[in-house]
Amino acid sequence: MRGRCLLNPLPLLLTPKPPSRPLAAHFRARAAPHRPAPAPSSAPRRGPLDEPDVGISRFASSVPGFRGALKQRYSDFIVHEVARDGALVRLTSFDLPDDDERGDNAEDADGDDVDHSRVLESFRLLCGEADYGALRGFLERVLEGDDGDLSPIILSADADKAHRSEVHEFIKRNFKFLVTDTVEQSDGVQKCIRVRLGSGPRGGRGRNRRAMGSSGWRDDRPFDSRGSTSWPYHLGKYLRFHLYKENRDTQEALGVIGKMLGVQPRSFGFAGTKDKRAVTTQQVTLFKVHASRLAALNSKLAGIRVGDFSYINEGLALGQLRGNRFAITLRNVVAESDGVIKAAVDGLSKNGFINYYGLQRFGSGSVPGHFIGAALLRGEWRHAVSLILGTRVCYKGHGDIDAALSGIPRHLTLERSMLQRLKKYPGNYLQALMAIPKTLRLMYVHSYQSYLWNHAASMRVEKYGISQVVEGDLVYKKGCSLGEAATADTFDDDDSHTNSSEMEMSCETLPEEVVKSVKIADSEDILNAVYTFEDVVLPLPGSETLFPGNEVAGIYHEIAKQDGISLIESVHGITDFSITGMKGGYRRVLQRPIDFEWDLMTYTDDNVPLVETDLTVLSRTQSSEANKLLSDGSSSCSSCDSELDASFDTSEPTTEASSEKTKSIGISDLLPEKLAVKLEFTLPASSYATMAIRELTKTSTSVAYQKTLNY
Repeated sequence: MRGRCLLNPLPLLLTPKPPSRPLAAHFRARAAPHRPAPAPSSAPRRGPLDEPDVGISRFASSVPGFRGALKQRYSDFIVHEVARDGALVRLTSFDLPDDDERGDNAEDADGDDVDHSRVLESFRLLCGEADYGALRGFLERVLEGDDGDLSPIILSADADKAHRSEVHEFIKRNFKFLVTDTVEQSDGVQKCIRVRLGSGPRGGRGRNRRAMGSSGWRDDRPFDSRGSTSWPYHLGKYLRFHLYKENRDTQEALGVIGKMLGVQPRSFGFAGTKDKRAVTTQQVTLFKVHASRLAALNSKLAGIRVGDFSYINEGLALGQLRGNRFAITLRNVVAESDGVIKAAVDGLSKNGFINYYGLQRFGSGSVPGHFIGAALLRGEWRHAVSLILGTRVCYKGHGDIDAALSGIPRHLTLERSMLQRLKKYPGNYLQALMAIPKTLRLMYVHSYQSYLWNHAASMRVEKYGISQVVEGDLVYKKGCSLGEAATADTFDDDDSHTNSSEMEMSCETLPEEVVKSVKIADSEDILNAVYTFEDVVLPLPGSETLFPGNEVAGIYHEIAKQDGISLIESVHGITDFSITGMKGGYRRVLQRPIDFEWDLMTYTDDNVPLVETDLTVLSRTQSSEANKLLSDGSSSCSSCDSELDASFDTSEPTTEASSEKTKSIGISDLLPEKLAVKLEFTLPASSYATMAIRELTKTSTSVAYQKTLNY
């Protein structure tokens, strides 16, 4: 819809009004003339998002709730990842694995203790006399320590690929300090194997000469990077460890570790990001780094610890987790009686909650992610650039880019990249958008998909309730897997982009076989009561998803149409910014907490943690490492993730220390007694604990509302 250009980038999305409470009453429909939209800095400012702004308006039950403060302290929100095998990921040890020392020393042993003469005889049989002599001479120079000027050797031409593979494997197995790759003759036809000294303890540091000798072999191209690092044969190529962090984003924590180790962000593998304002533990893998190097960082890290090391053969991929286990404490609880609290808890356990995308899905910046996603889907590149740059960058869309760059803070790397691209391609706003990492570009569109899903879920619950399946509902076919897989998008190059903490980096989809197992419930299904409401799903629109066969389908197209967006075709042909360029997926409308436990407790001191973290437990057995973080690191909050962070003291003293202080000054009996509710439950990776808490308390999870509960 090229003629539609909104004056105000903030009230961008125009939504219809369902029969009762408006889902987005603050948005005003406006007929905008065809003229460029001003930069957000010149537009009226608005407060943080509230739940109705993104379609969150219904509850699963009418059981009354109670008032309680969520995340008053970040240690009130504890998250443990649940691995694919169902194991709970905890930080339990700083010890190195038994085979780590062997890993550090094995390569030295390879050179000193192995009988090379016997191995060389086997090599003579495999490759012939000429190559035997070349390799023997090379090894003699290596063992003499003459590696400062050690050129690679090139074995005889070999047209047999299978034989070359056998030679590669032989050298890899028997000479761990050597590296091989295949090079070709200058005519591009003949091939042979090149051998050089590796970069491990016995190897040199890349000082090998590369030149085209008189033989005409092309010896000038880099060695295969897969063989650039010597690695002990008995260890898996990936170090798996448990990452424990306090009040830090996953990307931020791994960025700090990566910089200290000198490794690229892409070397890390993880199943998904975890909440920032929380204490979380999750599995991470790191390619070819010894546990001893990582463990040595513990004394230097603030708010972060690593432990439970092991070596495995495959790295973690995004989405490879079963879910998350939450331990959440609601403070300053106010209710008419304990019975009201019990009834609310029982209601959540029995009825579950509407599986909305929580507010963090849409970002905490001045411009929500789905606003940007809508602009991208319409092909309004300049408008999208203005929304992303927002009020952080003094750039009006036509001013001096050099001046804007000189005034931009260093940490705003994403905005800097966009401006640099605009400087290189003046007026090409699509090119500026392509400077954003692909996964974040996709997240803007995913955010708009989530916005549509939330509105559709509210309409489904409002119109038909949750007691039964109705004709036209989308359901999982019986007999098919009901598991949902969450794939988390993350940056694929620079981990320090500003938006990493502003938008929750996850995108829920389903495996291909599950996508194909969705059907539209028909009259026969309803008559025979084949399905329950727990089987009902709604689509995240895409090229391979179905829409419901009832009135709920209409709200997707109605909202999208009012926003100038088509869900069935692309107006610009850019795949990353098109609904039709994504497969789409499905998401359950109702979710019940798993293994739900709760407790009612009283407390007097707001500074005393009410739930032990992994680190406080570990401190009782390995006090030197753990207590250092408890005394130093946990008071670090250099970059808070929301307005809520700025409102509270983020220091987190230990339970023992705080209790001692209270007793020493003798005021514990004078402080008013307060009520807290402790909740523990597990959710699939695609569900939001904040939405479960919303159902329990029947109050908003927005930053603005939660701030009112903490005074």
